Formats: sequence, C-alpha cells, structure tokens
Amino acid sequence: MRIARFSIDGNVAFGAVEGEGPDGLVLDIIKGIPFAEFELSGTKVPLDKVRLLPPTLPSKVVAVGRNYAEHAKEMGNEVPEHPVTFFKPSTSVSGPGDPIPYPSFTEELSYEAELAVVIGRMCREVPRERAKDVILGYTCANDVTARDAQRREQQWARAKGFDGACPLGPWIETDLDPADLTLQCTVNGEQRQLGRTSDMLRSVEDLVVHVTEAMTLLPGDVILTGTPAGVGPLSVGDEVAVHIEGIGTLTNKVIKRG
Repeated sequence: MRIARFSIDGNVAFGAVEGEGPDGLVLDIIKGIPFAEFELSGTKVPLDKVRLLPPTLPSKVVAVGRNYAEHAKEMGNEVPEHPVTFFKPSTSVSGPGDPIPYPSFTEELSYEAELAVVIGRMCREVPRERAKDVILGYTCANDVTARDAQRREQQWARAKGFDGACPLGPWIETDLDPADLTLQCTVNGEQRQLGRTSDMLRSVEDLVVHVTEAMTLLPGDVILTGTPAGVGPLSVGDEVAVHIEGIGTLTNKVIKRG
C-alpha cells in the first residue's frame, strides 16, 4: 500500500494511493492514522486536487553517514568500523514540491539521495529478526547538506539540520523489500547519482538494531540509510529529484532563502 499525507480544503488527512502512472491516481481517505489500526473510507479524491505533504512528521530523523563504500571514498573517508549516525530535526522535514531554501551560511549546498525507513510503532532494543515488524514502510529522502559547513564545524547540526534540509516523499510504500532497489538522483533532468540499496554496508535491519540499542523510536520516526556515490552541488533554481524503484519520485526546487 502507498500511504500519502495530504492537504485539501484546509484539512489534513492520510490516504491510500490507488492507480498507476502520473495521471489518474486517486486517494482513498483513511479513517484514522496509518500508525494504528485503520480503515479505508471509500471516499476518493484525485491526487492532482490535493497538496502532498511530508508523509510523516517524525519526532526525530536519525541519519546514517558513509553507508556506501564508494561515497565514503569520494568524500576522502575510510569505511567506518561502526555506523556513523547524526540527527536531522523535525523542523528540517519538508514534503514533495516544497522548496529547499539555500542557507545564507553556506556556499556549497549538496544533494544526497537516500532510502528512508519509516517506523510504524514505538520500539526499543529491537532484535534483528523482528526489525521488519517495527517498520511501516519506505519513502524517498534527500539529505540536503551544507558541505562547507560540514567540513568546518565539528558537529553536523547546522550543516544537515537547517530548515528544508530533509525533503521526504512522495508517500510511504508499505509493501516493499528494500534489499536491492535502484536509487537515482537527477538535477535539472541530468543523472547525478545511480546506485543500489544492495551496496549499503549495513542493511535496513542492521540499522534498526543499531539505532534502537541507544534510543526509543516513535511511530513516524525516520531512519535515513545513507547515500551512494555521486553527491554534488546545488544552485538556486535547480530542480532536484530522488527516484527509488518501487516507491516513486521526490522532487524539490532550490530557492534563495528569504
């Protein structure tokens, strides 16, 4: 099931996306929220009549760095012995079509296409064999980064946590095996990144175990699983798109921060 969060006539709701292709998609409005038992209402609205929102509003986004060997290499880093984790705040989250504001404190904004894991229920110290039980589904993410700030500051909070630095969407796909998916990033229609999730150094299950050893994850929280090689700069006016096989495409445009 593809679950979208959307706004229509000033109201916010979740809906199941039905249909195929860019035209003719409809949303069957969900009674309740997808993080608990829910029913489909049977009331349907065309997708092109709503505004898609971030598919989840996480209390926290736990991101994993250097989870693809070639990306670690291109950044001049060794493959880490243990997962490198950091936070992106809830205020950094945006949705499909939302602008990415270019921060005033950077001159080197960069894209990072990533598979995002959306947690379905509260969990802590999850054993590997139960990792999939706590996952609601998967969505596309862009771990937008102020690369020069990342280099000069010992902590990555500003470099990766500014407003608009975590686009998510377009929806959550609940019926998906994340083990070997094509992941692609384009800028203004030109391919910049192309990888497969099978190249991740640590699997989705491994990351759920690692993160929940330290902290409780709440329904709607997100784990970003790292980016493949090919990261590069963004400029004001650029349109950046993240496409993941079996999920869809997340598109955002870079604007000058007002």
